[in-house]
Amino acid sequence: MTLRMIMVSNTIKVKKGYGKEVANRFKDSKGIHQFDAFVRMEVLLTRHTEDHDLVKVCTFWESEEGYKEWRHSDVFKKSHEKRPDPKGNEQRESVILGNKPE
Repeated sequence: MTLRMIMVSNTIKVKKGYGKEVANRFKDSKGIHQFDAFVRMEVLLTRHTEDHDLVKVCTFWESEEGYKEWRHSDVFKKSHEKRPDPKGNEQRESVILGNKPE
């Protein structure tokens, strides 16, 4: 059996009611598509949990080396910076409660 690609997932715990907002942030690629080894991204939303929402982000790569290239790139760092509110409002408290890379 030949390994054809790898999947990297990250589960993000989000304040109840904000899962869709966080999931929508992944509509803009923020540069991940620039990397040759990148295949695709899937974003899954679980709502109906007791006290939080879950957003699972799965990225698919042609190779582990390609994933590591992106993970250690300036593009990755920039895509994970805290951004000012696009409407010019004061920065609100983060709705992200934590994350679990898998």
